[in-house]
Amino acid sequence: MVSLQEQLLKAGLVDTKKAKRVSHEKSRQKKVERQTGQQSIDEAREAALDAQRKHRDRVRELNAQQDTAAKQKAIMAQIVQMVQQSRQAKGAGEIAYNYTYGTKIERLFVSAAVRAQLVAGHLVIVRLGDVVELVPKVVADKIAERDPSSVVRVPKTSTVADEDDPYAEYAIPDDLMW
Repeated sequence: MVSLQEQLLKAGLVDTKKAKRVSHEKSRQKKVERQTGQQSIDEAREAALDAQRKHRDRVRELNAQQDTAAKQKAIMAQIVQMVQQSRQAKGAGEIAYNYTYGTKIERLFVSAAVRAQLVAGHLVIVRLGDVVELVPKVVADKIAERDPSSVVRVPKTSTVADEDDPYAEYAIPDDLMW
């Protein structure tokens, strides 16, 4: 194979004087490096090493993103499996049960028995995209460990009056205005 220097000489882009001068400078630089023990900085080599480092870092970052996506996908598959295995029937759907999801008030039609279990906290609402399912509280706690945003927490409303409340025996009139 013909060297680049010889190809440039044949093409007439470089004259022999300049080629000898470059080769002499190169040999002198190598001699100085051997005597002092210091290596000269090769900008092209440094640039290539820097490009390799950047490429390696980019590949690591992409692998980390793919791992995160794979873990998230596995978690969602676990949640879907738990919901499918333990979902409860919503009943005939004669009573509207309102709950808040995010900033919206959603409505779910359930039977009276299911509504009583929801109010008592035995059943919990789980949302997977647009699908709403009812699961037992134990399963909902396991789902909440994996993805808290998919479980709808309904605050318990207590109808039992406090024992220390002095006004517990007085009913609030319907026509009271503040």
